[in-house]
Formats: sequence, structure tokens, C-alpha cells
Amino acid sequence: MIKHFLKDFKERFIEGVLFLSSTTTSILVVLIVVYLFKEGVGIFNRTPVAEGSELLVSAANKVNKLTADEVRKIFEQEFTKWNQVGGSDAEIELFRLDDITNYYTDEQLGENFENMPHCIDTILMQHPNMIAFVSKQYVLPNGRACKVSIDKIAVKQVMLGNRWYPTASPVVELGIWPLLLGTIWVSIGAILLALPFGLAAAIYMAEIADSRIRKILKPLIELLAGIPSVVYGFFGLVVMVPIIQQTFNLDVGQSALAGSIILGIMALPTIITISEDAIRNTPRAMREASLALGANHWQTIVRVVLPYSVSGITAAVILGIGRAIGETMAVLMVTGNAAVVPTSFLQPVRTIPATIAAELGEAPFGGIHFQALFFLGCMLFLLTFIINVIVEMLAPKKLKR
Repeated sequence: MIKHFLKDFKERFIEGVLFLSSTTTSILVVLIVVYLFKEGVGIFNRTPVAEGSELLVSAANKVNKLTADEVRKIFEQEFTKWNQVGGSDAEIELFRLDDITNYYTDEQLGENFENMPHCIDTILMQHPNMIAFVSKQYVLPNGRACKVSIDKIAVKQVMLGNRWYPTASPVVELGIWPLLLGTIWVSIGAILLALPFGLAAAIYMAEIADSRIRKILKPLIELLAGIPSVVYGFFGLVVMVPIIQQTFNLDVGQSALAGSIILGIMALPTIITISEDAIRNTPRAMREASLALGANHWQTIVRVVLPYSVSGITAAVILGIGRAIGETMAVLMVTGNAAVVPTSFLQPVRTIPATIAAELGEAPFGGIHFQALFFLGCMLFLLTFIINVIVEMLAPKKLKR
């Protein structure tokens, strides 16, 4: 009786531990995703004015509301008159904090710049056609200058914008379209290179190679998966980039093509190993039945083995795509890291993971730049999820055919 009770208690205890482990893991994953989207989506509750700064105009100026694009064009002097943004025909005067010494001496500003807010307010009142970009700490409370109202960051501006300047002033520019396209281009190129070679290698190892060759190739291929990504990146930078530069007569060999080749090589071990296991799990009886009906070896592979193992091959493709999309260091080293809309595989690009890795350490916690990088993480998550869903939807159709 006691022995039976102890055995039952032991089984229940093990079940409880397994349940607790799976539940904890699931909750942690959900919390991570929730935190990711909470930080990322928070970017749309902020204005694009650079962190800790304000835009001020004189109270006599009728223009007190501008778009982020209008502010950028004003400070880049594409717009030089107020009538271009709905104001008078007067010339626009620009003021940045460094210009304060053109109006006041150090003694007038104060030893600790305690007079700075009053001085800036006075300058704006004396220059009704001026727009000032200053730090918030130098804005005079209840002063005579007016704060320029700017709309909050819009989803359309972020998703379709072509300019990624998250630290620009006076307004940041968070267009992720070049980063999104760069990620897609490099990932698609990697899969187009890795999938045919990986599937061919898996078929050879599972169906054609004898056991002696398989015992040599399989450990070597699995060893490739253990090589650090920075080593792949260094190999790409030293070997592949010069080859591409010389072959295509480019000014710079760092390009989307270099990134695709390196990521394709990195995805090969995953695709080969999982696909080979799936192919070898095809029941022997199905192969023998196909051969008995008159099919040759290759017909059996194409008509029986591959359709049966399509779910495993699909998993290999998904994991390979995940490796390609989420890779950071190797891509950062060989793609040129240029946030421009690509029109060719021979152009430098910048991917979302590389952007996050390069910039997160410099982004102030909780700031616009910080939240923008989290939004990039949200886009990377959604991109991977969408691709996985598409692959899963296509796999049953292949099986049915």
C-alpha cells in the first residue's frame, strides 16, 4: 500500500514539475512579447522633437504648428520664408543654442547660465520671424515665447519613411522602410542560396551516400552550426567582400549579396541536418512499395520520400529563415550598414537586427531612439511570424499534391 502510494506520489510530483516548467516558460515568452510591443508601440505617443528639446517661436508669429517634415526643411534651409509653411512673407531666422553668444556675453548669461532662459525669451520677442531650437531646461516658464506644436509620430511616417535618423535634431526621422527592405532582401537571397544546396545535400546523405561517407559528412556539417557568427562575418569581410568587389567591379564589396552568401552558409547546417533526419524517417515499407510498383530510385525519392518528409523539410526551412532574418553580427560586418532603399543585391544595405545591435548601446533608456529600436524588434518579430505562417500554409498544399 505504501509502495503504491509513493509511486503514485512520485508520478504526480514529476507531472507537476513538468507542468510548472512548461507553464513558466510559456508565461515568460508571453511577457517578453508583451514588453517588446509595449515599449515599441509607445513611440507613437511621442512627438518627433529631439529628446529634451523644444522648438520656440515669438508670440507675434502666427505659425505655431508645424509638421516634422516642415521643421526639417526649415532647419535644412529648404524652406526660407514663413509663407512656405502658412505664415507671412518674411524670411525665416534660425536660432540654435550655440548662437546665444552672438547676442549676449558670458557675464550676461551668468556663471551657471542662470540667465539663459530669460535671454532666449528676449531674443525671440525681438525677432518675431525667428524659430529657436533649445534645451527644455532653458525654456522660461510662463515666458513670452510660444512652443511650436508638432503632431505625434504617425505609423505611416515610420513604416513608409525612407530616412532613418533617430538622433537627428531638431526632429528625429524614424523611417524604417530601408531597414525592412534590407532585411527582406538579405534573407530572401540567403534562403534562395541555402535551400537548393541544403536540400540536395540532405537527399544525398539520406538516400545516396553510404554509411561511411555519412558518418564523415554529418559531424562536419553539424560542426558548422557551432562556429560563432562573428567568425562567419570575419570570413565574409576578408574573403567574400573582396571577391564580390573585384568580380562586379564595385567601389565597395560590402553589399546585400555578401550578406546573403554568408547567411546562406550559416543556414546550411540547420537545413541539411533537419531535412536529412526527416527524409531518413520515411518508412522503409513506402520505399519498397514504390520500387515494387516499378518506380526507380529517383522516382521514389521525388514521388514518395520528399512528399512524406515535407513537414520536416518545412521545419528546416522555417528554422533556416529564422537564422537568416535574426542574424546580427555577421550581417553587420559584410552588408555595408547603409540605411538606403536597395534596388540591387550589389548595393550596401542595413538590416533590422544589425541596426538594433549597433545602436541600442547608445540609445538613452526610455527615450525616442530606445523605443524606436524596440519597434524595430516588433517588426522583426512580425516579419518572422508572417513568413512562418506562409510556409506552414504552403506545406499542406505541397503534401496534398
